[in-house]
Amino acid sequence: MSTLDLPEQGALARRRIGRIEQPPRPAPVFDADVAIIGLGYVGLPTALAYHHAGARVVALDIAAPRLTAIRSRDVDLVPDDQARLREALDDPGFVLTDDVNALTRARAVIVCVPTPVDRHLVPDLSLLRAACASVVAHAVPGQLLMLTSTTYVGCTEDLLVRPLLRRGLVAGEDVHVAFSAERIDPGSAGVKTETVPRVVAGATPACTEAAAQVLGSYAESVHRVSSLAVAEMTKLLENTFRAVNIALINEFADICRTLGMEVGDVIDAAATKPYGYMAFRPGPGVGGHCIPCDPHYLLWQLRRDRVDAPMISTAMQQIAGRPGRVVDRIRDVLSARRMGLPGTRVLVWGITYKPDVADLRESPALEILQTLLEAGAIVGYTDPYVPVATLPDGIELIGIDEPESFQPEVVLLHTAHTGADTSWIGEALVVDATYGARALTNRVAL
Repeated sequence: MSTLDLPEQGALARRRIGRIEQPPRPAPVFDADVAIIGLGYVGLPTALAYHHAGARVVALDIAAPRLTAIRSRDVDLVPDDQARLREALDDPGFVLTDDVNALTRARAVIVCVPTPVDRHLVPDLSLLRAACASVVAHAVPGQLLMLTSTTYVGCTEDLLVRPLLRRGLVAGEDVHVAFSAERIDPGSAGVKTETVPRVVAGATPACTEAAAQVLGSYAESVHRVSSLAVAEMTKLLENTFRAVNIALINEFADICRTLGMEVGDVIDAAATKPYGYMAFRPGPGVGGHCIPCDPHYLLWQLRRDRVDAPMISTAMQQIAGRPGRVVDRIRDVLSARRMGLPGTRVLVWGITYKPDVADLRESPALEILQTLLEAGAIVGYTDPYVPVATLPDGIELIGIDEPESFQPEVVLLHTAHTGADTSWIGEALVVDATYGARALTNRVAL
């Protein structure tokens, strides 16, 4: 594949402004097939997947340190994507840049920027608004413009379709506009980007087909839906489903501990049922770019419309409160041994939000560390992926390479990286938030 040919644009042949008929514009010439805006945990693997499929790619990020890290291959990617990055960096058809003017070169422009929530759990759309404003400002007739960032229902209309119209560019005529939420699982080497089906919808049927063609140039399966709103809501359902089930299994873990049984045994037994059940695992909380954030976009939108969603709200409250419950559990375990948190040496083992990634976004460990410090504990952490961690209040902690030198009295097992050594723990009290270290002595489940 050398180019991604989109369906013909009717308004390239003829434009109407008011009642005055305008002469046809010259057809644009694109020397890139795809431009990816945002080269984080979603955008970079997406850019590499397109390049691996044969596309000419413009990979754009306005953060100079990120571009430097990519050029030096000092980025957190699974082995297959590391190999793809090496190939891409040697190919003039893969252009790394911070110049937004390069967007005009690409037949398709895809937005992959983060959509986090702030400390009050309110959606932070600043990065997405800025990216979409750049897309609209640099749009040229004949392009496909597609959002993949998780957001609220109606966002594609608000941030692309209407602003483009104010520029005189009509979706479905001059340009194509679509939404297809990302589906990237950072650190999961067993699932290649191209094997995950993509859900897509456009502002018009022609937009849908144009977007499906671009996605289908690398993805093995593309599922078309009836409207932008359906596509946007699909992503919110996917991650709200996970959030509700994680909140439920965390509650079951607490119940099982109260009733004197291992929740892992119960989950494994239930998972033998071949239908009607999906296994979720409890833990110290939820991190990453999806589950702690995405359902809040739905709740935020529903509050505006005075609509209540009590099950989702309760689940998100439980998720938000889980790191505090971890600290309370440590406090209770110490209290049973006639000890208190003030002055106790507590080491947190693994602080990324999931195993085997260098991603701290929304990691519950950050709140846990800060709360332990505020309670008077002497706190440290060990994690091979994170040499320095910045806590929510701005305090920086330096990771401990030799955890036994910290001489912890309590070890909180937070994130179980593959191959991590626990032989040094010795006689320290172990609070197991991974629920998987049952062979350790002095271990209590969270």
